Amino acid sequence: MSESGSFDILVAGGGMIGSALALGLSRQGWQVALVEGADHASLVRAPGPAASVDDFEPRVSALSLASQRLLEQLDVWPDIIAGRHCPYQTMTVWDGDGTGRIRFDAPELQTRALGTIVENRRIVQALFTALDQSPVTLFDGARMVGCQRHPEGFRLDLADGRSLSAGLLVGCDGAHSPLRQWVGLPTREWDYDQQAIVCTVRTSQSHRYTAWQRFSQTGPLAFLPLLPESGAEHFCSIVWSQDTTEAQRLMALDDRAFALELERAIERELGVVEAVSRRFAFPLRQRHAKDYVLPGFALVGDAAHTIHPLAGQGANLGYGDVRALMSELAKARQAGLDPAHELVLSRYQRRRKGENLAMMAAMEGFKQLFARDELPVRWLRNTGLRWLDGLGLVKNRIAAEAMGLHG
Repeated sequence: MSESGSFDILVAGGGMIGSALALGLSRQGWQVALVEGADHASLVRAPGPAASVDDFEPRVSALSLASQRLLEQLDVWPDIIAGRHCPYQTMTVWDGDGTGRIRFDAPELQTRALGTIVENRRIVQALFTALDQSPVTLFDGARMVGCQRHPEGFRLDLADGRSLSAGLLVGCDGAHSPLRQWVGLPTREWDYDQQAIVCTVRTSQSHRYTAWQRFSQTGPLAFLPLLPESGAEHFCSIVWSQDTTEAQRLMALDDRAFALELERAIERELGVVEAVSRRFAFPLRQRHAKDYVLPGFALVGDAAHTIHPLAGQGANLGYGDVRALMSELAKARQAGLDPAHELVLSRYQRRRKGENLAMMAAMEGFKQLFARDELPVRWLRNTGLRWLDGLGLVKNRIAAEAMGLHG
Protein backbone atom coordinates (compact mmCIF):
# COMPACT_ATOMS: atom_id res chain seq x y z
CA MET A 1 0.00 0.00 0.00
CA SER A 2 1.47 3.36 -1.01
CA GLU A 3 1.83 6.17 1.53
CA SER A 4 0.36 9.39 0.11
CA GLY A 5 1.16 11.88 2.80
CA SER A 6 1.39 12.68 6.46
CA PHE A 7 -0.42 15.67 7.95
CA ASP A 8 -1.10 17.35 11.26
CA ILE A 9 -4.86 16.97 10.84
CA LEU A 10 -6.89 14.82 8.48
CA VAL A 11 -10.56 15.77 7.97
CA ALA A 12 -12.69 12.97 6.53
CA GLY A 13 -15.85 14.24 4.83
CA GLY A 14 -16.10 17.46 2.81
CA GLY A 15 -19.70 18.49 3.28
CA MET A 16 -20.77 21.84 4.74
CA ILE A 17 -19.19 21.03 8.10
CA GLY A 18 -15.98 19.21 7.17
CA SER A 19 -14.96 21.68 4.45
CA ALA A 20 -15.46 24.62 6.85
CA LEU A 21 -13.37 22.89 9.51
CA ALA A 22 -10.54 22.06 7.09
CA LEU A 23 -10.48 25.64 5.80
CA GLY A 24 -10.49 27.13 9.29
CA LEU A 25 -7.74 24.86 10.64
CA SER A 26 -5.49 25.56 7.65
CA ARG A 27 -5.82 29.29 8.42
CA GLN A 28 -4.37 28.54 11.87
CA GLY A 29 -1.24 27.13 10.27
CA TRP A 30 -1.85 23.39 10.63
CA GLN A 31 -1.01 21.04 7.76
CA VAL A 32 -4.51 19.83 6.82
CA ALA A 33 -5.80 17.27 4.33
CA LEU A 34 -9.45 16.86 3.38
CA VAL A 35 -10.87 13.58 2.04
CA GLU A 36 -14.14 13.78 0.08
CA GLY A 37 -16.01 11.19 -1.97
CA ALA A 38 -17.40 13.58 -4.60
CA ASP A 39 -15.21 14.87 -7.41
CA HIS A 40 -13.89 18.42 -7.40
CA ALA A 41 -15.75 19.53 -10.53
CA SER A 42 -19.15 18.72 -9.01
CA LEU A 43 -18.27 20.48 -5.75
CA VAL A 44 -17.42 23.83 -7.34
CA ARG A 45 -20.09 23.78 -10.06
CA ALA A 46 -22.34 26.82 -9.71
CA PRO A 47 -26.11 26.21 -9.71
CA GLY A 48 -28.03 27.53 -12.71
CA PRO A 49 -30.73 30.21 -12.65
CA ALA A 50 -33.93 29.56 -10.70
CA ALA A 51 -36.62 29.49 -13.37
CA SER A 52 -38.76 26.74 -11.85
CA VAL A 53 -39.19 24.68 -8.67
CA ASP A 54 -36.96 21.96 -10.14
CA ASP A 55 -33.95 24.31 -10.31
CA PHE A 56 -33.47 24.36 -6.52
CA GLU A 57 -31.70 21.78 -4.39
CA PRO A 58 -34.22 20.10 -2.07
CA ARG A 59 -31.91 20.26 0.95
CA VAL A 60 -31.50 23.70 2.51
CA SER A 61 -30.19 25.03 5.81
CA ALA A 62 -31.51 27.79 8.05
CA LEU A 63 -28.22 29.34 9.09
CA SER A 64 -28.23 31.16 12.42
CA LEU A 65 -26.36 34.41 12.95
CA ALA A 66 -23.67 32.47 14.85
CA SER A 67 -23.15 30.18 11.83
CA GLN A 68 -23.07 33.20 9.53
CA ARG A 69 -20.36 34.78 11.71
CA LEU A 70 -18.24 31.64 11.37
CA LEU A 71 -18.61 31.69 7.58
CA GLU A 72 -17.74 35.40 7.59
CA GLN A 73 -14.56 34.62 9.55
CA LEU A 74 -13.70 32.05 6.88
CA ASP A 75 -14.25 34.74 4.19
CA VAL A 76 -16.89 32.69 2.36
CA TRP A 77 -20.10 34.43 3.43
CA PRO A 78 -19.90 37.16 0.72
CA ASP A 79 -19.63 34.41 -1.91
CA ILE A 80 -22.59 32.52 -0.42
CA ILE A 81 -24.93 35.52 -0.41
CA ALA A 82 -23.83 36.54 -3.91
CA GLY A 83 -25.89 33.52 -5.01
CA ARG A 84 -29.36 32.31 -4.10
CA HIS A 85 -30.32 32.89 -0.48
CA CYS A 86 -33.09 34.46 1.55
CA PRO A 87 -32.85 36.13 4.96
CA TYR A 88 -35.98 35.69 7.05
CA GLN A 89 -37.12 38.40 9.42
CA THR A 90 -39.99 36.59 11.10
CA MET A 91 -40.72 33.10 12.36
CA THR A 92 -44.31 32.06 13.00
CA VAL A 93 -45.06 28.80 14.82
CA TRP A 94 -48.54 27.52 15.63
CA ASP A 95 -50.52 24.50 16.75
CA GLY A 96 -52.65 23.19 13.91
CA ASP A 97 -54.96 21.50 16.41
CA GLY A 98 -55.62 24.59 18.52
CA THR A 99 -55.25 28.33 18.85
CA GLY A 100 -51.70 28.65 20.23
CA ARG A 101 -49.35 30.76 18.13
CA ILE A 102 -45.98 32.40 18.70
CA ARG A 103 -44.15 34.88 16.49
CA PHE A 104 -40.50 35.94 16.57
CA ASP A 105 -39.46 39.20 14.88
CA ALA A 106 -35.99 40.43 13.99
CA PRO A 107 -36.65 44.08 14.99
CA GLU A 108 -37.53 42.97 18.53
CA LEU A 109 -34.09 41.37 18.73
CA GLN A 110 -32.45 44.45 17.19
CA THR A 111 -31.16 42.50 14.22
CA ARG A 112 -31.95 42.65 10.50
CA ALA A 113 -32.79 38.95 10.18
CA LEU A 114 -33.35 35.88 12.34
CA GLY A 115 -31.34 33.73 9.96
CA THR A 116 -30.75 32.94 6.30
CA ILE A 117 -32.06 30.08 4.15
CA VAL A 118 -29.38 28.74 1.79
CA GLU A 119 -29.24 25.64 -0.40
CA ASN A 120 -26.67 23.22 0.98
CA ARG A 121 -24.84 22.86 -2.32
CA ARG A 122 -24.33 26.65 -2.46
CA ILE A 123 -22.58 26.59 0.91
CA VAL A 124 -20.37 23.68 -0.19
CA GLN A 125 -19.54 25.42 -3.48
CA ALA A 126 -18.40 28.59 -1.71
CA LEU A 127 -16.29 26.61 0.76
CA PHE A 128 -14.56 24.56 -1.94
CA THR A 129 -13.88 27.67 -4.00
CA ALA A 130 -12.08 29.05 -0.95
CA LEU A 131 -10.32 25.72 -0.35
CA ASP A 132 -8.87 25.95 -3.87
CA GLN A 133 -6.99 29.07 -2.74
CA SER A 134 -5.90 27.53 0.58
CA PRO A 135 -2.99 25.26 1.59
CA VAL A 136 -5.42 22.38 2.31
CA THR A 137 -4.51 19.19 0.43
CA LEU A 138 -7.70 17.83 -1.16
CA PHE A 139 -8.26 14.16 -1.93
CA ASP A 140 -11.50 14.25 -3.92
CA GLY A 141 -13.31 11.31 -5.50
CA ALA A 142 -11.84 9.25 -2.68
CA ARG A 143 -13.60 6.30 -1.04
CA MET A 144 -12.48 5.37 2.47
CA VAL A 145 -12.14 1.66 3.17
CA GLY A 146 -10.67 1.60 6.67
CA CYS A 147 -8.53 3.29 9.28
CA GLN A 148 -5.88 2.08 11.67
CA ARG A 149 -4.47 3.58 14.83
CA HIS A 150 -0.68 3.84 15.02
CA PRO A 151 1.69 5.39 17.59
CA GLU A 152 1.71 8.80 15.87
CA GLY A 153 -2.05 8.97 15.28
CA PHE A 154 -4.25 7.39 12.62
CA ARG A 155 -3.84 6.03 9.12
CA LEU A 156 -6.76 6.31 6.70
CA ASP A 157 -6.90 3.81 3.83
CA LEU A 158 -8.49 4.69 0.48
CA ALA A 159 -9.99 2.34 -2.09
CA ASP A 160 -7.35 3.18 -4.72
CA GLY A 161 -4.57 1.86 -2.48
CA ARG A 162 -3.37 5.16 -1.11
CA SER A 163 -3.10 5.75 2.62
CA LEU A 164 -2.94 9.00 4.58
CA SER A 165 -1.74 9.53 8.11
CA ALA A 166 -2.21 12.32 10.65
CA GLY A 167 -1.78 13.02 14.33
CA LEU A 168 -5.49 13.92 14.51
CA LEU A 169 -8.22 12.32 12.41
CA VAL A 170 -11.58 14.15 12.43
CA GLY A 171 -14.72 12.30 11.30
CA CYS A 172 -17.12 14.63 9.45
CA ASP A 173 -18.50 11.80 7.35
CA GLY A 174 -22.19 12.10 8.14
CA ALA A 175 -24.87 10.43 10.18
CA HIS A 176 -23.88 6.90 9.13
CA SER A 177 -20.18 7.68 9.73
CA PRO A 178 -18.02 4.69 8.73
CA LEU A 179 -15.20 6.23 10.75
CA ARG A 180 -17.29 6.26 13.92
CA GLN A 181 -18.00 2.58 13.41
CA TRP A 182 -14.41 1.66 12.53
CA VAL A 183 -12.96 3.27 15.65
CA GLY A 184 -15.69 1.73 17.81
CA LEU A 185 -17.46 4.78 19.24
CA PRO A 186 -20.94 3.59 20.26
CA THR A 187 -24.12 5.65 19.79
CA ARG A 188 -27.43 6.00 21.53
CA GLU A 189 -30.17 6.17 18.91
CA TRP A 190 -33.81 5.57 18.19
CA ASP A 191 -36.15 5.65 15.23
CA TYR A 192 -38.86 8.32 15.21
CA ASP A 193 -41.01 6.22 12.85
CA GLN A 194 -41.29 9.37 10.77
CA GLN A 195 -40.08 10.52 7.38
CA ALA A 196 -39.16 14.04 6.30
CA ILE A 197 -40.58 14.98 2.91
CA VAL A 198 -38.56 17.74 1.25
CA CYS A 199 -39.21 19.62 -1.97
CA THR A 200 -39.54 23.11 -3.45
CA VAL A 201 -42.88 24.81 -4.08
CA ARG A 202 -44.12 27.94 -5.81
CA THR A 203 -46.97 29.73 -4.07
CA SER A 204 -49.43 32.36 -5.24
CA GLN A 205 -48.77 34.64 -2.27
CA SER A 206 -45.59 36.12 -0.83
CA HIS A 207 -43.68 34.27 1.89
CA ARG A 208 -43.30 37.69 3.57
CA TYR A 209 -39.72 36.86 4.56
CA THR A 210 -41.18 34.50 7.15
CA ALA A 211 -40.26 30.96 8.19
CA TRP A 212 -43.60 29.25 8.80
CA GLN A 213 -44.04 26.16 10.97
CA ARG A 214 -47.29 24.42 11.77
CA PHE A 215 -47.41 21.51 14.20
CA SER A 216 -49.90 18.68 13.92
CA GLN A 217 -50.37 15.37 15.67
CA THR A 218 -48.59 13.50 12.89
CA GLY A 219 -45.64 15.92 12.64
CA PRO A 220 -44.53 19.47 11.80
CA LEU A 221 -44.60 21.26 8.44
CA ALA A 222 -42.16 24.08 7.63
CA PHE A 223 -42.30 26.54 4.72
CA LEU A 224 -38.92 28.30 4.34
CA PRO A 225 -38.44 31.31 2.01
CA LEU A 226 -35.93 30.60 -0.75
CA LEU A 227 -35.51 33.88 -2.63
CA PRO A 228 -36.03 37.58 -1.94
CA GLU A 229 -39.38 38.66 -3.36
CA SER A 230 -39.31 39.92 -6.94
CA GLY A 231 -42.12 39.82 -9.43
CA ALA A 232 -45.00 37.38 -9.17
CA GLU A 233 -43.11 34.16 -8.37
CA HIS A 234 -42.69 33.07 -4.76
CA PHE A 235 -40.52 30.05 -3.93
CA CYS A 236 -40.30 28.13 -0.66
CA SER A 237 -38.55 25.00 0.51
CA ILE A 238 -40.72 22.65 2.53
CA VAL A 239 -39.78 20.12 5.18
CA TRP A 240 -42.79 18.04 6.14
CA SER A 241 -42.07 15.50 8.88
CA GLN A 242 -44.84 12.95 9.13
CA ASP A 243 -45.45 9.55 10.68
CA THR A 244 -44.18 6.92 8.26
CA THR A 245 -47.58 5.65 7.09
CA GLU A 246 -48.81 9.21 6.48
CA ALA A 247 -45.58 10.15 4.70
CA GLN A 248 -45.95 7.14 2.40
CA ARG A 249 -49.51 8.19 1.58
CA LEU A 250 -48.39 11.73 0.77
CA MET A 251 -45.48 10.53 -1.37
CA ALA A 252 -47.86 8.36 -3.42
CA LEU A 253 -50.06 11.33 -4.42
CA ASP A 254 -49.70 13.08 -7.76
CA ASP A 255 -48.35 16.63 -7.73
CA ARG A 256 -51.73 18.37 -7.76
CA ALA A 257 -53.16 16.24 -4.95
CA PHE A 258 -49.97 16.76 -2.93
CA ALA A 259 -50.18 20.52 -3.49
CA LEU A 260 -53.75 20.52 -2.19
CA GLU A 261 -52.65 18.63 0.91
CA LEU A 262 -49.91 21.20 1.46
CA GLU A 263 -52.35 24.09 1.14
CA ARG A 264 -54.61 22.50 3.72
CA ALA A 265 -51.75 21.67 6.08
CA ILE A 266 -50.32 25.21 6.05
CA GLU A 267 -53.88 26.64 6.32
CA ARG A 268 -53.42 28.55 3.04
CA GLU A 269 -51.09 31.06 4.70
CA LEU A 270 -49.31 31.46 1.36
CA GLY A 271 -52.33 31.03 -0.91
CA VAL A 272 -52.36 28.40 -3.63
CA VAL A 273 -49.44 25.99 -4.05
CA GLU A 274 -48.99 26.43 -7.80
CA ALA A 275 -46.10 24.03 -8.47
CA VAL A 276 -44.24 21.27 -6.66
CA SER A 277 -40.78 19.90 -7.48
CA ARG A 278 -39.73 16.29 -7.31
CA ARG A 279 -40.21 15.06 -3.74
CA PHE A 280 -37.73 13.18 -1.56
CA ALA A 281 -38.43 11.37 1.71
CA PHE A 282 -35.82 10.63 4.36
CA PRO A 283 -36.36 8.39 7.41
CA LEU A 284 -35.81 10.26 10.68
CA ARG A 285 -33.63 8.86 13.41
CA GLN A 286 -32.09 10.55 16.42
CA ARG A 287 -28.51 9.54 17.07
CA HIS A 288 -25.86 10.68 19.52
CA ALA A 289 -22.35 9.33 20.03
CA LYS A 290 -21.72 8.49 23.67
CA ASP A 291 -18.27 10.02 23.26
CA TYR A 292 -17.03 12.42 20.58
CA VAL A 293 -13.33 11.75 21.04
CA LEU A 294 -10.67 9.08 21.38
CA PRO A 295 -6.90 9.58 21.52
CA GLY A 296 -6.07 11.12 18.13
CA PHE A 297 -9.68 11.10 16.93
CA ALA A 298 -12.72 13.41 17.07
CA LEU A 299 -16.27 13.43 15.67
CA VAL A 300 -17.91 16.60 14.36
CA GLY A 301 -21.38 17.40 13.02
CA ASP A 302 -23.81 14.67 11.99
CA ALA A 303 -21.15 12.03 12.66
CA ALA A 304 -21.51 12.93 16.35
CA HIS A 305 -25.21 13.79 16.51
CA THR A 306 -28.32 13.89 14.36
CA ILE A 307 -31.45 15.70 15.44
CA HIS A 308 -35.10 15.94 14.38
CA PRO A 309 -35.40 18.64 11.68
CA LEU A 310 -38.37 20.38 13.34
CA ALA A 311 -36.20 23.31 14.54
CA GLY A 312 -33.80 23.37 11.61
CA GLN A 313 -30.78 23.27 13.95
CA GLY A 314 -28.74 20.42 12.43
CA ALA A 315 -26.28 22.55 10.45
CA ASN A 316 -26.03 25.12 13.24
CA LEU A 317 -25.10 22.45 15.80
CA GLY A 318 -22.45 21.21 13.37
CA TYR A 319 -21.02 24.71 12.97
CA GLY A 320 -21.04 25.02 16.75
CA ASP A 321 -18.79 21.94 16.83
CA VAL A 322 -16.51 23.55 14.23
CA ARG A 323 -16.20 26.76 16.26
CA ALA A 324 -15.38 24.86 19.45
CA LEU A 325 -12.80 22.53 17.88
CA MET A 326 -11.15 25.41 16.01
CA SER A 327 -10.98 27.39 19.25
CA GLU A 328 -9.36 24.55 21.18
CA LEU A 329 -6.88 23.80 18.39
CA ALA A 330 -5.93 27.49 18.15
CA LYS A 331 -5.12 27.43 21.88
CA ALA A 332 -3.15 24.23 21.38
CA ARG A 333 -1.06 25.80 18.62
CA GLN A 334 -0.30 28.84 20.75
CA ALA A 335 0.74 26.58 23.62
CA GLY A 336 2.86 24.35 21.40
CA LEU A 337 0.65 21.31 22.00
CA ASP A 338 0.02 18.50 19.55
CA PRO A 339 -3.47 18.75 17.94
CA ALA A 340 -4.31 15.29 19.28
CA HIS A 341 -3.38 16.18 22.87
CA GLU A 342 -5.83 14.64 25.33
CA LEU A 343 -6.59 17.99 27.03
CA VAL A 344 -7.44 19.61 23.69
CA LEU A 345 -9.91 16.93 22.67
CA SER A 346 -11.47 16.57 26.12
CA ARG A 347 -12.13 20.32 26.26
CA TYR A 348 -13.79 20.14 22.84
CA GLN A 349 -16.05 17.32 24.00
CA ARG A 350 -16.90 19.09 27.24
CA ARG A 351 -17.87 22.29 25.40
CA ARG A 352 -20.11 20.60 22.85
CA LYS A 353 -21.61 17.46 24.33
CA GLY A 354 -23.82 19.15 26.91
CA GLU A 355 -25.08 21.82 24.52
CA ASN A 356 -25.91 19.29 21.80
CA LEU A 357 -27.69 17.00 24.25
CA ALA A 358 -29.72 19.91 25.61
CA MET A 359 -30.90 20.88 22.13
CA MET A 360 -31.72 17.26 21.28
CA ALA A 361 -33.71 16.87 24.50
CA ALA A 362 -35.61 20.09 23.81
CA MET A 363 -36.53 18.97 20.29
CA GLU A 364 -37.64 15.57 21.56
CA GLY A 365 -39.81 17.31 24.14
CA PHE A 366 -41.42 19.51 21.49
CA LYS A 367 -42.09 16.52 19.28
CA GLN A 368 -43.71 14.55 22.10
CA LEU A 369 -45.74 17.55 23.28
CA PHE A 370 -47.31 18.16 19.87
CA ALA A 371 -47.87 14.47 19.19
CA ARG A 372 -50.22 14.20 22.18
CA ASP A 373 -53.94 14.60 21.51
CA GLU A 374 -55.34 14.46 25.05
CA LEU A 375 -57.48 17.50 25.81
CA PRO A 376 -55.45 18.64 28.87
CA VAL A 377 -52.21 18.45 26.86
CA ARG A 378 -53.73 20.38 23.95
CA TRP A 379 -54.98 23.06 26.36
CA LEU A 380 -51.58 23.27 28.05
CA ARG A 381 -49.54 23.68 24.87
CA ASN A 382 -51.91 26.23 23.32
CA THR A 383 -52.11 28.23 26.53
CA GLY A 384 -48.34 27.99 26.89
CA LEU A 385 -47.67 29.24 23.35
CA ARG A 386 -49.98 32.22 23.82
CA TRP A 387 -48.47 32.96 27.24
CA LEU A 388 -44.90 32.80 25.94
CA ASP A 389 -45.79 34.98 22.95
CA GLY A 390 -46.90 37.66 25.39
CA LEU A 391 -43.66 37.55 27.39
CA GLY A 392 -41.48 39.60 25.07
CA LEU A 393 -38.29 39.51 27.13
CA VAL A 394 -38.44 35.77 27.78
CA LYS A 395 -39.44 34.94 24.21
CA ASN A 396 -36.69 37.11 22.75
CA ARG A 397 -34.09 35.60 25.09
CA ILE A 398 -35.00 32.13 23.83
CA ALA A 399 -34.73 33.31 20.21
CA ALA A 400 -31.41 35.04 20.84
CA GLU A 401 -29.94 31.86 22.34
CA ALA A 402 -31.08 29.80 19.33
CA MET A 403 -29.59 32.36 16.95
CA GLY A 404 -26.26 32.43 18.77
CA LEU A 405 -26.52 36.12 19.63
CA HIS A 406 -25.20 35.40 23.12
CA GLY A 407 -22.54 32.96 22.00
